[in-house]
Amino acid sequence: MVLSLILLSTFLVAVISLIGILTLTIKEKLLQRILFCLIGFSAGALIATAFLHILPEALEKTESTLVFYYLILGIVLFFSLERFFYWRHCHNGICDVHAFTYLNLIGDGLHNFIDGMVIAVSYIVSIKLGVATTLAVIFHEIPQELGDFGVLVYGGFSKQKALFYNFICASLAMLGAIAGYFISDITMAFSNFILPLTAGGFIYIAASDLIPQIHKESDQRRSGLAFFAFFFGIAFMALAKLLLAG
Repeated sequence: MVLSLILLSTFLVAVISLIGILTLTIKEKLLQRILFCLIGFSAGALIATAFLHILPEALEKTESTLVFYYLILGIVLFFSLERFFYWRHCHNGICDVHAFTYLNLIGDGLHNFIDGMVIAVSYIVSIKLGVATTLAVIFHEIPQELGDFGVLVYGGFSKQKALFYNFICASLAMLGAIAGYFISDITMAFSNFILPLTAGGFIYIAASDLIPQIHKESDQRRSGLAFFAFFFGIAFMALAKLLLAG
């Protein structure tokens, strides 16, 4: 019974990743404007998620010095991965698909895996807590997945490919849930390491890749909208933090 509820809940979380399908009927010119705003929103949401949601939770579970070592490790790891993908996919400074799209998929996958573990552990404690946790995850997944879709398309993926890979990453929540259910005794120890590592990846993606994209935009109107979207992304996740705390 509990396992069925866990799998159903994480499947719903995975389905949220398909929210980008709403953009398939939008004209290309308008879509490009929306996607660029989503770049700003996603940058703000990633930073706020790292500092307001992930790191505080990690600091509650682990000695603070270790959290920041893992955070630095996450930044170094994602920097190294980006160099690898850049070397593989970019030639003479020209990229068919920008390296940050792959980093975004990795970071999102780790984040979804952790979400699945958290949902599983919550259901193990009580069904009521599990339902509340699932709703909380869905609440913050909607803007994040829409932002992730925008990042992938802006980075060079087709809309169909972006939807497919976003869904695959979101489906990792189900694997995380299964892991959390069957190895609940060691789930917390594992999350103590992966939480700050994921936060480091989110910070790196936002600060190293997405924000510079806004700076490169010569159209002041487009860059201005993305700039405000950046603050809206932060504000949205900050509001989510306050609501979930209540």
